[in-house]
Amino acid sequence: MASHFRSYVWDPILIISQIILMQCIYYSFLGLWLAGVDGLVHTSRSLDQIFSYEVLGFSTTQGCLSMMAFILNSLTCALGLWFFIRRGKQCLDFTVTVHFFHMIGCWIYNAHLPAALSWWLVNVACMALMAVIGEYLCMRTELRAIPVNTAPKSNL
Repeated sequence: MASHFRSYVWDPILIISQIILMQCIYYSFLGLWLAGVDGLVHTSRSLDQIFSYEVLGFSTTQGCLSMMAFILNSLTCALGLWFFIRRGKQCLDFTVTVHFFHMIGCWIYNAHLPAALSWWLVNVACMALMAVIGEYLCMRTELRAIPVNTAPKSNL
């Protein structure tokens, strides 16, 4: 009988549910971070802050704070990767999937692809942060020492 160390079975239901979970984490925490930013500068909340590429910019205080919320969101999503995905080699896949669906949502919301360079820079930076930090956390967990024998030693 062959050993099946770390053998994985193709489970599309698990993968789809993990994608949905990561999308929920992405938008939930992005909404919380943006609500915190709106509370700091006393501006009104809007879906434009999440989906409109024109909001993200270096020229206004609101744009800079929104970019900060996106970056903080990538850190919380990296924790989501660590807590729910738990596989270092899948972190990049789920990160790109989350940001791809976000780009599709922005495309639908604006009726065209985002044209601002700041939107692309922020999302590429967030993708890199989320993937690298998530992979680091997952790899740190995967590489922990496995205790071989936990029974007390006996004198023979």
